[in-house]
Amino acid sequence: MIKKILVVLILFNISHVQSQTAKFKVVLDAGHGGKDYGAVYHGNIEKNIALKTVLKVGEILEKDPQIDVIYTRKSDVFIELQQRANIANKSKGSIFVSMHCNANKNQSASGNETYVMGITRNTSNLEVAKMENEVVTLESDYKIKYDGFDPNSPESVIGISILQEEHLDQSIELAGRVQQFFTKKTNNKNRGVKQAGFLVLRQITMPRVLIEMGFVSNKEEGAFLNSEQGQEKLAEAIAGSILDYKNEFFNPTNEPVVKEKEPVKITPFEEKVTPKEQPKQVENTTNKGVIFKVQISASAKKLATTPSNFKGLKNISIEQSGKLYKYFYGSEKSYEDSKKRLEEAKQKGYTSAFVVAYKDGIKISVSDAIK
Repeated sequence: MIKKILVVLILFNISHVQSQTAKFKVVLDAGHGGKDYGAVYHGNIEKNIALKTVLKVGEILEKDPQIDVIYTRKSDVFIELQQRANIANKSKGSIFVSMHCNANKNQSASGNETYVMGITRNTSNLEVAKMENEVVTLESDYKIKYDGFDPNSPESVIGISILQEEHLDQSIELAGRVQQFFTKKTNNKNRGVKQAGFLVLRQITMPRVLIEMGFVSNKEEGAFLNSEQGQEKLAEAIAGSILDYKNEFFNPTNEPVVKEKEPVKITPFEEKVTPKEQPKQVENTTNKGVIFKVQISASAKKLATTPSNFKGLKNISIEQSGKLYKYFYGSEKSYEDSKKRLEEAKQKGYTSAFVVAYKDGIKISVSDAIK
């Protein structure tokens, strides 16, 4: 009997320690590197700006004991796109943030924008993706490794996006925060949250974004990007957005961080899906008062809410936001009960599931719901 009690206590202590030491893992990816210079204008070199800013972001994040930072590169070396994905996936990261600088033949173009994976036929978005994807031509076997991908073909860029809907909603949440914090920390133009087919994001198995911090082709903005002060401001914005995202969606104690949010206008998402957009269709969220649900997935496809489509989970509801369908498990009045539903969803394989909240059928932050 004493042995059984000791075993139970040991297991409890191990579980307790693990819950207290759970880490939010941030994979920081400095675009380009080594023989791949990226965009070069007016003496501004993309690979150097990306690396210096990534290291500054990492330095800020590493001050938080709940965060582990993983870098795809910390020096001026060439890392293949596939290897960047491997580093991220092996680390079992919570989010992946790839940082770049934009460029345009029209040297008056300026501003920052954040991309998520998705299908787009918008010409300007395709051009940005094409420019960033051209790095694969520096890899000798890229046509085999990337299934015949042609960086000069719009069809290839669109094609790699079709099956990349997993984690899309959380990626949009993160991207929206990046743009919000850019607005707070810099005077640069907010070009909004957009979508396009980036090879570096293709096989990442977590919420992921690609940030274009500004245009090196613009003399004034390029000088800002290449300056110590500019990189510090950009790093503060990006790190701040990551911390804000972590506080909303990750907490090892399972208790929400309660904080006030400042409303910041976000440029509309390319497919009319924005982080703050109200749903066009909501099922089972019309109850008065506060309701907690577990978002388990988001997709461009509408599925019947039967258990067979959701790994046996019952009580599934669906919400349409733009062209995206979001799927939820459970509907609880209590945050504690919603955490139980969250664990059940994760045990079924929905490892990126998270709790969301509604008040009188309107989506609000979990922090506000707790208050």
